[in-house]
Amino acid sequence: MARLRTDWILFLTIVAMVFFGLVMLYSASSAVAELRYHVAPYYFVVRQIGWAAVSFLVLMYFKRMDYRRLNSPAWAFSGLGVVLGLLVLVYFVDPHTHRWFKLPGVGSFQPSEFAKPALILFLAYFIARRAHIINDRRTLKQALVAVLMLGFMVVVADLGTALVPVITAVIVFWIAGLEGKYMLRVGLIATALIVAAVASRGYRLGRIIAYVDPDYTKIEVIDPGGRLKAYIQRSTSVRDASYQPRQSRIAVGTGGVLGMGLMQGKQKLMFLPDAHTDFIFATVGEELGLWGSTAVILGFLVILWRGARLFMLARDDFGKYLALGVTVSIVVQALINMSVVVGIAPTKGFPLPMISFGGSSLLSTLASLGMLLSVSENEG
Repeated sequence: MARLRTDWILFLTIVAMVFFGLVMLYSASSAVAELRYHVAPYYFVVRQIGWAAVSFLVLMYFKRMDYRRLNSPAWAFSGLGVVLGLLVLVYFVDPHTHRWFKLPGVGSFQPSEFAKPALILFLAYFIARRAHIINDRRTLKQALVAVLMLGFMVVVADLGTALVPVITAVIVFWIAGLEGKYMLRVGLIATALIVAAVASRGYRLGRIIAYVDPDYTKIEVIDPGGRLKAYIQRSTSVRDASYQPRQSRIAVGTGGVLGMGLMQGKQKLMFLPDAHTDFIFATVGEELGLWGSTAVILGFLVILWRGARLFMLARDDFGKYLALGVTVSIVVQALINMSVVVGIAPTKGFPLPMISFGGSSLLSTLASLGMLLSVSENEG
């Protein structure tokens, strides 16, 4: 039996980022907990600590498991099946947003978050067996059916969450050697589905327009009757879709190089909605400045570095694509989240991995990183 070798650089980076996330969560949420939710200032951080404890147990479970045990139909297909079943169930349990299970004493549980590790496992299993015939039509049809089915179900609940597994699948197939003509077709299909999903909800369309044309000057030229604007504004949540990204940029700009100091930020005091969830990176920028923001980015770069290293060193295709899928999924989500916060990308709500408040996201992320650590421990 091979001796297990922990990647301490990766493992300690994960621990540091989760601990940093708890500190920033308390800073970002303590005031809003009292002012908006009328609960104790430590309410959100205590809940996140509970999720962190469970998530670390899951991480250690996968870390100590030989990742090759995951290379089976039971793991690859049962994971997809369970997630799809939960997504169908939550559609009826939560008829308003189709996102959340309410669990007494635990809080909310978002099944779409677990589409990421489920799809990563499926892709690694599938490509490991089909790498030599990746451009075969039957191979492509089977993969496309699984990805589109999962992507569609996640889109119904949350378009933003669906983007990460879909982008992950595209990148993994591209690196696996999928020909350009097939990549183009997949890209066109994905683009058409995204456009349809955005247009189907007024608040989604409002976020895109708020990014490219916040004053509606260009939109009024092509839609002088104002029907598009009226359609968007029927959704009360987008009366001013540019407000949140504007407040986020103010927070980041105010922080400067050194920041205002931990707990000293002002935008989180009811100016910036969701400062402790999707926009926590803005609080990092305001309170810890450029140095704090750079530290967060470096944390994700370490994950990218160690994941890419494992992709190169893993002894089998399953390990290679498992490491690749986990790395791409986490880094892509972090990149999009931070791009939204600084105004590079239109607003789309999903958390910054290991930093934002959200138990489902933390559990999903640490489960994925546990699998990545398992590849590392069994590479020798």
